[in-house]
Amino acid sequence: MVFLFSRKKSVSNRLKTLIDDLYANSAFRIFFFASLPVLAAIIGFVFTYQKIDTWYAILNKPWFTPPNAVFGPVGSTLYLLMIVSAILVATHKKVNSSDAKQGFIWFTKQLALNTLWSIAFFGLENLFVGLLVILLLIASVLITMQYFYRVSKPAAYLLIPYLVWISFATLLNLGVWLLN
Repeated sequence: MVFLFSRKKSVSNRLKTLIDDLYANSAFRIFFFASLPVLAAIIGFVFTYQKIDTWYAILNKPWFTPPNAVFGPVGSTLYLLMIVSAILVATHKKVNSSDAKQGFIWFTKQLALNTLWSIAFFGLENLFVGLLVILLLIASVLITMQYFYRVSKPAAYLLIPYLVWISFATLLNLGVWLLN
């Protein structure tokens, strides 16, 4: 940690060194990337839960909308699969490869978009922006899967149910937007 106070390195170089050191610590890497889906789930829940029985309840919805009781168990299962997927990559022998690092960058981006969708759709009550965000989310999950596949095929396969669900959620989002 002495390097943080060294005047010979720029701030960006010191931060890069810190990130590289933390990434090299396997326990930290596993904890960090396994914690990200939990954080995304919590933030998404904060923006969603108060709107389910109020704003969302009065919207016109497509005929194929599942009951509200389905969303919690499905979401929990998908976040668990994301955690396991991240752990598989974080513990893989190829974890220091550029594919693993790019995979984690995209994994983080897709979680940010996942959270942003909850904020746009429920928090801001903006169906169109939610639709745009979820389309970007699909693309970022596909890119994440591509990088994860190069490191650990099972890690990529574990994201397939998530991709299917957000594709379905995109149809729901589109349907709600068109009906309202």
